Amino acid sequence: MRLDKLLANMGYGSRKEVKQLLKQKAVTVDGAYVKDAALHVDPEQQNVSVFGERVVYTEFVYFMMNKPPGVISATEDLRDETVIDLLEPLHQHFQPFPVGRLDKDTEGLLLLTNDGILAHNLLSPKKHVPKVYYAQIDGVVTEEDAEKFAHGVELDDGYITKPGKLVILKSAQQSEIELTIQEGKFHQVKRMFETVGKRVTYLKRLSMGNLKLDDNLALGEYRELTSEELESLQNNH
Repeated sequence: MRLDKLLANMGYGSRKEVKQLLKQKAVTVDGAYVKDAALHVDPEQQNVSVFGERVVYTEFVYFMMNKPPGVISATEDLRDETVIDLLEPLHQHFQPFPVGRLDKDTEGLLLLTNDGILAHNLLSPKKHVPKVYYAQIDGVVTEEDAEKFAHGVELDDGYITKPGKLVILKSAQQSEIELTIQEGKFHQVKRMFETVGKRVTYLKRLSMGNLKLDDNLALGEYRELTSEELESLQNNH
């Protein structure tokens, strides 16, 4: 790969800015200063450094975010803040996108990556990747509701959901539940509860496949996936 392309790809600036770095003697390959932007390098085999710091070439990035409410799961929006706006510029540079959507007022686990194949595998209905949500419900949630969800319910547009597993954590005027579903239809959890005459007042995604939300992430925070997390996601399908 051309040296200027490698450095531009890794967020060291535009090709023009990279040329400036080369002029400033900021770039070394295997310990020797390099000025030729067109030099071909193999970042796996050679030690490319900028200001003495090694450039680790990554093609794909994988971030786990605890999505805050009020932010939308999109790469750009003219009105609202998006989850991409919460990333540092260096991470935005890789052009990651959210894998699936969480509604604007929903919080919790969101995976961001630029790996299209992994994203497709996690979202494909054929793969049956389970997603677990915690919700607070206005109304008394009953075992009868759980029974209905277990068979699949008909949404307002006639779509019949796949079976969902409803666990009642607290049954009261304000109920608390965990729901596992394998699809991600628009507002699905909210619409499923509407079919039994109840309203979701708070919704948070806890997991997607083998990936569980890190309790240490505050709302709006994110981190890279660990190699174990990534591996378990890749094996999920």
